[in-house]
Amino acid sequence: MSQTPPPDYGPPPGYGPQQPPPQPGYVQPLRADEERLWSLLSHLSFFALGIIAPLIIMLTLGNRSQYVRYHSVEALNFHITMWIAGLVSGLLILLLIGIVLLPLVLLFGAIFSIIAGVQAYQGQYYRYPLTIRIIS
Repeated sequence: MSQTPPPDYGPPPGYGPQQPPPQPGYVQPLRADEERLWSLLSHLSFFALGIIAPLIIMLTLGNRSQYVRYHSVEALNFHITMWIAGLVSGLLILLLIGIVLLPLVLLFGAIFSIIAGVQAYQGQYYRYPLTIRIIS
């Protein structure tokens, strides 16, 4: 009486045919939802990390997605512009006009960061008004 071998269900997960290793210099592109998320975070970093977050996002993820690079550069330029406007407004406090100007600069920055974040998350390109284009 011969026994039949058990059915072959294949190797356990992770032990099957392997994908070829990526070629040197290859970077895996981001998925669309990841692109939108990182673009949103680069704009909304105005509230927490300022200039640091868009710079890090641009340097780490900018080569994986042109969409993320566009939004992180745009956010970085806007944040630098807001820093300059905030410093000037802070100095103008000595002339009393800064008392009114500084809250307006902060309000302007907050409103347009939210607008840009929403536009980026919806998959649209957004260009800030009144921004000095330092980084390209």
